[in-house]
Amino acid sequence: MTSRPMARTDVNRSAILAHLGAHGPASRAELARALAVSPALMTQLTKDLLAEGLIRELEHQASQGGRPARMLGLVAEAGRAVGVKVAADHVAFVEVGIDGGVVRTASEPFDAAATTMLTELVSLLRRFIAGGADTPLLGIGVGVPGEVDAQASGVVNSTQLGWRNAPIGATLRRELHMPVLVENNVNALAMAERLSGLGRRHSSFLVVTIGTGVGAAIVVDGLVVRGTSGGAGEIGHIPVRDDGIACSCGGTGCLETLIGESGLVRSARERGAIAPTAGIAALRAAAAAGSTEAAAIYEEAGHVLGRTLAGLVHALDPEIVIVLGEGTADWQHWSFGFEPAFRAALMASRRGVPVAVESWQDDSWAQGAATLVLATPFDAEGIAGEQGDLVRRRLVTQAAVGGSDAPGGES
Repeated sequence: MTSRPMARTDVNRSAILAHLGAHGPASRAELARALAVSPALMTQLTKDLLAEGLIRELEHQASQGGRPARMLGLVAEAGRAVGVKVAADHVAFVEVGIDGGVVRTASEPFDAAATTMLTELVSLLRRFIAGGADTPLLGIGVGVPGEVDAQASGVVNSTQLGWRNAPIGATLRRELHMPVLVENNVNALAMAERLSGLGRRHSSFLVVTIGTGVGAAIVVDGLVVRGTSGGAGEIGHIPVRDDGIACSCGGTGCLETLIGESGLVRSARERGAIAPTAGIAALRAAAAAGSTEAAAIYEEAGHVLGRTLAGLVHALDPEIVIVLGEGTADWQHWSFGFEPAFRAALMASRRGVPVAVESWQDDSWAQGAATLVLATPFDAEGIAGEQGDLVRRRLVTQAAVGGSDAPGGES
């Protein structure tokens, strides 16, 4: 197996593409400064990318004296990727360019519990792909809430979706004739963070998501830890109360039942903070309007989350904790309970670990899923399996990609 230092080098290669896409052409020296790598390493990385046809040399940069620098730019026609976020009641789509930039988005109603859910998912994806650009499509990334056996095979077990051994990867590949990678949605977000987010500057970090559920992704030495069955990071199912209510996972008193969206709403209804039929939007509005009961519900949730994450920090020793998800819209209310509980529960040597709360958009989950495809050409660990090989083949044979696709995505 390839060493971890090589895996980090490959992340740098992907970061070069992202930087050129976001900021335009740049010299090797400018890229080395922006991405905090040595000039010698940057020379080697760009040499590889030039050989693979992902970047091209452009005109020389005006010189202030000395040898003029050669500018580098993206080969824009190198490809695009589609990301899919599957939820119980809808599917979100995003199309991104080779640099990860969002080209277009869409959201469609979806019933994950329907017996025809596979057929419907194929139909929705086919329609979204048909409306895309002429640039070759490298592959499809699918993010799901639950366990995925492997990115390449894509067999899903999800209590949120009611899926047991759902053959998502095989079905989509067979019907769409396209490389397909499937992963837990929080793990996909962690990969996106590693390539172009705050995780870019850290080799070991923890991504935590709050919203409908509660999840985590663990990155150690630049690699996402998947666990034996692809289920590492299911912190929402850590038991925190002996007398708690039943959870969808089959346990009782899980963290998610207390501080997930449904748990917050249930508590707010029971305590009269919102009307008996109101939802999370009403709780958010009540807290913003100064309701002490609504504020207390968020503060208590923050307290529980803080103590739980302190335990994870002790166990994993990350450089930073990154908080994401729909629930971050209410973080100003969570923080009153989270910060003091988190710091107080940490031993002295860990109390300085930073916690970054990032902004959230509706298509962030799907954008994370698209990263599964963009990362595969630089997958030194072979996580993407044969599907990663197919993506690479499409990337380096652009002319062939523009034609018809053979069954199984093996064009």
